[in-house]
Amino acid sequence: MPREEMEVAPPLEYLSILDEEGDLDQELEPDLDEEELVQMYRTMLRARRFDKLLLEWQRGGRIGTFAPVSGQEASQIGAMSAARDEDWFVPSFREIAAFLWRGGDPVDMTLYNAGWNEGVAIPEDARDFPISIPVASQLPLATGLAYAIRLRGEDDVAMTFFGDGATSEGDFHEALNFAGTFQLPVVFVCQNNQWAISVPRERQTASETLAQKGLAYGIPGIQVDGNDILAVRVAADEAVKRARAGDGPTLVECVTYRLKVHTTADDPSRYRDEEEVERWKERDPIPRFRRYLEKKGILDEGEADEMTDSVEEELGGVWEEAEERIETLGGPDVMFQHVYADLPPHLERQRKWFGTDEEENDNG
Repeated sequence: MPREEMEVAPPLEYLSILDEEGDLDQELEPDLDEEELVQMYRTMLRARRFDKLLLEWQRGGRIGTFAPVSGQEASQIGAMSAARDEDWFVPSFREIAAFLWRGGDPVDMTLYNAGWNEGVAIPEDARDFPISIPVASQLPLATGLAYAIRLRGEDDVAMTFFGDGATSEGDFHEALNFAGTFQLPVVFVCQNNQWAISVPRERQTASETLAQKGLAYGIPGIQVDGNDILAVRVAADEAVKRARAGDGPTLVECVTYRLKVHTTADDPSRYRDEEEVERWKERDPIPRFRRYLEKKGILDEGEADEMTDSVEEELGGVWEEAEERIETLGGPDVMFQHVYADLPPHLERQRKWFGTDEEENDNG
């Protein structure tokens, strides 16, 4: 019997539309109205400014550890803006920009990072999942949602976000295998920010790209310039339309960079070169998109500066409002309130003990 070559997968595409100077390939430019383009830019500014405030509050001891988004705004907003409000958003722990695009309240995010789970309570009419901390644990959830969508005969889509490190987890492979087998309406958005905490991308996998990992599961992939918001939007539009039409999932790899720490418990100077960071700062998605808007005459320099000032003013009162909310939430004994409809006797005893003063506890 002869040896024969097999064609097992289609070729992959790499997509880039907008360069660092704000120039673009006009044939690939998406047809977006000016209002949406301005909204995308403003949300990028809000995410970057809010990120800075969160970092200041964490360093000042006001909130706990969190994962900054700076550098990845285009990957998140470019993808999330392709979804409808009725579609499902399933984040990991870094999706601040996508959260804001979906109408999330910065006060809620601040409450959560200050230790109050009320900050990620899901309104009944929302289709936004809370943050998932264990790496890749959100991917089977998104696949399960997509399976439910299929069973109900709906045309909604689940979109989930994760980092390059998540592709080394079993949950990633299980979610893609199930989604590919049943051709489910889910879009997998991988933000390849080059580092899984301190592990560089080249130490995680021998694959030339992360996008190709979907091919083994029958899922088409595309790699895009993740700092080019237009390229991400085009790729996400195609993936969402494909899923909505019943043609199955897509894996979108956004090549981007984490400009700051992995989380505030991390010191990236111990494992990455500052020259690398400076090179990626030159590809910062925000000034790139601003140059594009200015060249198109959508924003002039004065309007862009005014927008930056207005965003800073808007976010200036977030901490004060968060403090006011905290005052209404009661003490830490609320931990007993949201697990059982009827509190078991042993937890009721603990709740009462927890509520007594220190002297009673010492005597009892």
